[in-house]
Amino acid sequence: MLTQDQRDFYDRNGYLMVENAVTDEQLAELRRITYDYIEKSRAVSESNDVYDLDEGHSAETPRLTRIKLPHKQHPYFWELLRNSRLTEVLNDLLGPDTMIQTSKLNTKAPGGGAAVEWHQDWAFYPHTNDTMLAFGLMLEDVTEENGPLMVIPGTHKGPILSHMANGVFCGAVDPDDPLFELDKAVTLTGKAGSMTVHHARVLHGSAPNTSDRARLILFYECHAADAWPLLGAGSYIHSLGQRKLWDDLQDRLVTGELCLTPRLEQVPVTIPLPPAPDASSIFKSQKTGGAKSAFAKV
Repeated sequence: MLTQDQRDFYDRNGYLMVENAVTDEQLAELRRITYDYIEKSRAVSESNDVYDLDEGHSAETPRLTRIKLPHKQHPYFWELLRNSRLTEVLNDLLGPDTMIQTSKLNTKAPGGGAAVEWHQDWAFYPHTNDTMLAFGLMLEDVTEENGPLMVIPGTHKGPILSHMANGVFCGAVDPDDPLFELDKAVTLTGKAGSMTVHHARVLHGSAPNTSDRARLILFYECHAADAWPLLGAGSYIHSLGQRKLWDDLQDRLVTGELCLTPRLEQVPVTIPLPPAPDASSIFKSQKTGGAKSAFAKV
């Protein structure tokens, strides 16, 4: 699906915008399912296995930061990744054998929905190689006002900045780090149905949503099948045991075949330990770990 120019752009910059990544019918179904989940969140008063609630959430005014693991909550999200234009982009950039790392449907609430401080996904889950990326499928139009994704081009080829604060892994870079060059940031806005792609090592973040509309973006984080997680990374798989791990690997295979021969590359690695007091989500890690906000300066 991607042109050679698009592949070259992604290789140089570590990100890409893909328009019309889904059909109109697929987009309509994704919206229907998503708004149904938001409606059902009215009955929820605490974050659980499905919802991360934002401050101010109530039955009268649902406010979510995200719907967790949508590909496990509803089969349509899984089917979309395996059989759509998204699948073609996945294979274009990662090769024929691909796995899903995780997914999330960020539903940044209007009127101040939580920011995601600047970070590199790789810092959370280093692997044996960095053939890893994230898709961000826009389910509604994303504008400057409702907290779009921002990236710093080329940082996927540079160092992994410190994500530590107060002696713990807080999941965000220090905005005063001299290697953090905010002036080079690019803001990724687009029409519903457009999709961002960013490399796991690219610095990225998103500001609070100051608009009167929710920012709905479906994220899939995926990797080549020969990229294996390192012990100590933020992953549930370390607690599974060998038999359950084998089953889990098969469940996470998106295309092609499993690979039992990890590809080892010279990649920068720092294990994300010790964890923040509450490491149940990036929002909790950044908050309880005492991350400094880069968005207080803009």
